[in-house]
Amino acid sequence: MRAFLASSIGVTCAAALVLPLAAPAGAAPDTPAHPATAGTVPAEASGPAEVPGSTQSLALDPLASPSVRATGAPAAAAAEQGLPERDVQPFSLVGVVWDDVDTELHGTAQVRTRATGTDRWSDWQDLETHNAEHSADAGTAERDSGAARGSTAPLWVGDSDGVEVRVRPETPGPGESAEPPVPLPAGLHLELVDPGKDPQELPATGAAGADRATSLGATVLPALSRAETEEAAGLAPAAKPYIGPRPRIVTRKGWGADEKLRESGFAYTKSVKAAFIHHSATGNNYKCSQAPSVLRGIYRYHVKSSGWRDIGYNFAVDKCGNIYEGRAGGVTKAVMGAHTLGFNTNTMGIAVLGTFTKSNPPAAAVNAVSKLTAWKLGLFGANPKGKVTLTSGGSNKYKKGKKVKLNVISGHRDGFATECPGARLYKKLGTARTSSAKLQGR
Repeated sequence: MRAFLASSIGVTCAAALVLPLAAPAGAAPDTPAHPATAGTVPAEASGPAEVPGSTQSLALDPLASPSVRATGAPAAAAAEQGLPERDVQPFSLVGVVWDDVDTELHGTAQVRTRATGTDRWSDWQDLETHNAEHSADAGTAERDSGAARGSTAPLWVGDSDGVEVRVRPETPGPGESAEPPVPLPAGLHLELVDPGKDPQELPATGAAGADRATSLGATVLPALSRAETEEAAGLAPAAKPYIGPRPRIVTRKGWGADEKLRESGFAYTKSVKAAFIHHSATGNNYKCSQAPSVLRGIYRYHVKSSGWRDIGYNFAVDKCGNIYEGRAGGVTKAVMGAHTLGFNTNTMGIAVLGTFTKSNPPAAAVNAVSKLTAWKLGLFGANPKGKVTLTSGGSNKYKKGKKVKLNVISGHRDGFATECPGARLYKKLGTARTSSAKLQGR
């Protein structure tokens, strides 16, 4: 299984590009380093008065592997890298990054963490050693900024103040050729993210002007009836569009996104023809009340550790079915994300917070995906049960320029050879398509 995860074909889900190394704990966040992106417009929203959260970035050192220890060889000969148990400033989310965004980590990355103020250490937990299947497409300013790094998926571990990490190169399995392992990528760092405190709850906004409302600081867009949704979309009463009622959406302000972290502009595409469903691969050990903190952790990891211009996903859904605005630019607009390498143009990415390779996604989360896609795809005339032809920007499954026929609601693995969105969530996409189309009135 690990060999599959580490291969260039069998990768898994979450997201990664990269800005400069994250600031030490307590330091002010770095100014985003991406150049102005063609086709962007100035940001409208302003961030909180105080910058929440911080990132500790720790360089990994060579470790003596079991074989090295047995033979007495010097530590420098060890291929494994990591850090022994150590005390650190409090954090809640962890990941590993490296210098070259185009280099894969062929191996395993594992962490142990200690709950803050206790002597309780967790068991070893795997980080998903994906890299290539996420990030902005080649040729875009975001991808080619020179700031992007390779990275694992981040893992939510909860409030912790101790950590141990080990990264091991992939070794041949039984019956496989005994070729030497591929060296680990250069510049391995452990990223420890403190997502900061939750924002104070502020009033929700009404039906009209969803994008204007988010820019003015509303924390929640309430659910609308179908008639209210059509009115808000500016549709004539005589029209009979296929559009689902707008679901309740927690805005970036609502989950506490620090707008000073991201690049100041927005990038758009022409339409939203399809939705790619992901799992965040951050694990399932979070309470729904912690989902805003998980999102702030992912956001900070994507921008400060991985080098993206903003969080990669357009929307997120927690296991209780709450829906969150992701990448900034307007919930009704065709915002270009960095979620499905090769297929970020004219699509949106929805991440269900959790890991669903072996765990079933809650029904509330699947229902939320149906509601969200019925509304957002309906704004652009897309049929959730239909097919669409997209042009690949280049991935490990489809070469650049190839026209690919896909489901309007697809899993990440449909556009890229990956385990994402996890086998258990992927099996629920048929249900989501049917429910979404029904909500549209089809």
